[in-house]
Amino acid sequence: MIYPVTIIGHPTLRKRAEEITKDYPDLENIINNMYDTMYDSDGVGLAAPQINKSIRLMVIDGAPMAEDDPSLEGFKQTFINPEILEHKGEEFLFNEGCLSIPGIREDISRPSEILIRYMDEDFIEHEEWFDGVKARILQHEYDHLEGILFTDRVSPLRKKILKGKLVAISKGKFTAQYKTLITK
Repeated sequence: MIYPVTIIGHPTLRKRAEEITKDYPDLENIINNMYDTMYDSDGVGLAAPQINKSIRLMVIDGAPMAEDDPSLEGFKQTFINPEILEHKGEEFLFNEGCLSIPGIREDISRPSEILIRYMDEDFIEHEEWFDGVKARILQHEYDHLEGILFTDRVSPLRKKILKGKLVAISKGKFTAQYKTLITK
């Protein structure tokens, strides 16, 4: 099943998502459907708030970016109840976009390495370092679990410049090749 992607302005995107347990209803199907939704939307990551579920769950598949960054080949993982424990390394700019903010891309500065603790789909706990674009994708999706959008991380001047476009998107003035959900 392909879920509609929640669009900026939807209240679910601004809530801190709740932790879940392994008996969360229909979790295996939700995970599978999140991957299907991400692929249908041409994304490399998707967080549960983007499908209107305020739970701490995100899926990643870096394969579409592997031609430009071979380290992303095979980087397909499910992250349940993730917690970023540490940031380190030089911050670097990278041009980000988001399925929840169609048509907007901005250069965002983020740390180059993160240590993250998470459960996989079998609820086995992992603690792992990620760097480069992997760390970037994870931080972007993790922000969704915290109620943060990538446009919150631009300079105050860029926020002013983007404000009108973001309001228009929240009112449905955008085009996307995937199902979306806006607040009316």
